[in-house]
Amino acid sequence: MRVLLTGANGLLGHNIIKRLLEQGHEVNAIVRNAKSLLFNDERIRVFEGSFLDYNDLHKAAQGCVATIHAAATTDMSQLHYSYFESVIVQGSKNVIDVCNDLDIKDIVYVSSANTIGYGSAEHLADESEPMQWPFTQSFYAVAKSKAEKLFLEQSQRTVCHVVIINPCFMLGPYDTKPSSGAMLLAAHRKYLAFATKGGKNYVHVADVAAAVVNALTMGLNGNRYIAGNENISMKELYTLQRDVSGYPRHVMLVPTFLAKCVGIVGNILRKCHVPVSFSSINISQLCVQEFYSSHKAIDELQMPQTPVEKAIGDSLQWFAQTGKTRPTKKMPQP
Repeated sequence: MRVLLTGANGLLGHNIIKRLLEQGHEVNAIVRNAKSLLFNDERIRVFEGSFLDYNDLHKAAQGCVATIHAAATTDMSQLHYSYFESVIVQGSKNVIDVCNDLDIKDIVYVSSANTIGYGSAEHLADESEPMQWPFTQSFYAVAKSKAEKLFLEQSQRTVCHVVIINPCFMLGPYDTKPSSGAMLLAAHRKYLAFATKGGKNYVHVADVAAAVVNALTMGLNGNRYIAGNENISMKELYTLQRDVSGYPRHVMLVPTFLAKCVGIVGNILRKCHVPVSFSSINISQLCVQEFYSSHKAIDELQMPQTPVEKAIGDSLQWFAQTGKTRPTKKMPQP
């Protein structure tokens, strides 16, 4: 089938394209700059434009029978919610309107695990948990939650197949910005790494891409699926990175009160219209255990479970190949 894909030039977007091509599909990708797309394949039609522009999106969707909406913004330096509303919520409305106009009934929306309440090591959260603080105060998470409601409303239309994927913290290749891999870059080849007491659910981005593509034909209409894998602390992540890269490292835990002081400084700077990415809300997110269960996606979407060590290794290999860092001791020269 031919699939419309937004957000094609990002970490997840590139991996979705790779998976779509492996499964024999064709892709219509809408990006602002065609050169930002790393794949050159005759099965990919690239449309320069913005998914925020209805006409651009409508043109890109011609001939498609399914849509994967993966585009968003994660720019935490933005000072106002209106920016996230215009990109995430209005962009989702554009996607739905175009799908209705062209009678595209199979839609996969890529949201975030942050719209679902997090759990703990003793009690992993599933899709039924309501969003919790501090994410209820996150511009990004609130906008994603509002966009989800639009797609859930769409799922109630007759003969629609609408599935929402809620990815956890993704690591892996094609992290072009970089996005989530910036956490690994920040500690790469450093003897001392700083970590908060919080934790996350980490997942190989290729596994999330597999769940997204499978959701075109699998999964229940109007359902959400957490796409994750291993629940580990930030300290454990940096310890795994040490083991994968082969460089010595000591991980120092930052006291929660000190981390929150940094957040307060960020609040002051943001009130002075300085666009920093750290604030009390963002720092608080690093201090909680965002632990989830992905059994539903594993069972119903056949989502693979690649070890996090490989996700870390693939991230570092990608950064080495693209010149963002030097190869690690355990890696072949790119």
